[in-house]
Amino acid sequence: MDRLIGSVQGYAWGDPGFIPGLQGRVPTGQPEAELWLGAHPVAPSRLAGSGRSLLEVVSADPDGVLGPDVQRRFGRFPFLLKVLAAAQPLSIQAHPSLAQAAAGFAREEAAGIAWNSPMRTYRDDNHKPELLVALTRFEAKCGFRPLKATIRLITALSAALGPTPGLDELGSRLAGSGTGRPAPAATRLAGVLAWLLELPAAAAAELTGEVVAASSKLQASQGLAASQGLAASQGLAA
Repeated sequence: MDRLIGSVQGYAWGDPGFIPGLQGRVPTGQPEAELWLGAHPVAPSRLAGSGRSLLEVVSADPDGVLGPDVQRRFGRFPFLLKVLAAAQPLSIQAHPSLAQAAAGFAREEAAGIAWNSPMRTYRDDNHKPELLVALTRFEAKCGFRPLKATIRLITALSAALGPTPGLDELGSRLAGSGTGRPAPAATRLAGVLAWLLELPAAAAAELTGEVVAASSKLQASQGLAASQGLAASQGLAA
């Protein structure tokens, strides 16, 4: 048995102190987002005793290190343990199916895109099913609101701000307006998500500004209404 030395990924959303504290070292002051423990080709762990990478060790003797059953089933070290330290919201996570991952990886390999390139989408041919175990408070959003609730929210935001090109377009697409019989909810949500992701930078910035301004105005008006209601109830009680 040998101790593994993990590889740290310094993404911008990382916390400067959590992973160094976990490892008992002095923080560098730079964000440290993920500690990887595994044999992923992008950043394999190293064995403390020999300094060899776990990927190299597994590749040299897969049956001996993994066992014949694991080697036959997976053909590699079968998981990657990540310790995440998030100080800022993470990006949206979207994972492919196994078939999509294999095809995408092969396509980018053939195109000669480097594994560490920002233009790389598929860094391996796996579909990455994940299990999250929270060590401290951690909030995650999964999936979408029911479509009717989303439409009500967008309608309220539009009403709070007045005519807004981006929000009005978003609400129209969610409602399926102008398309005859509206498509099923899942189809509309998928179409709206694709539209949002493909917006030009200027249009995306404009829509974001509308959402922020409308949310602030709506929150302020709701807070005022709530405080007025509370004052009225206190007056009646008096």
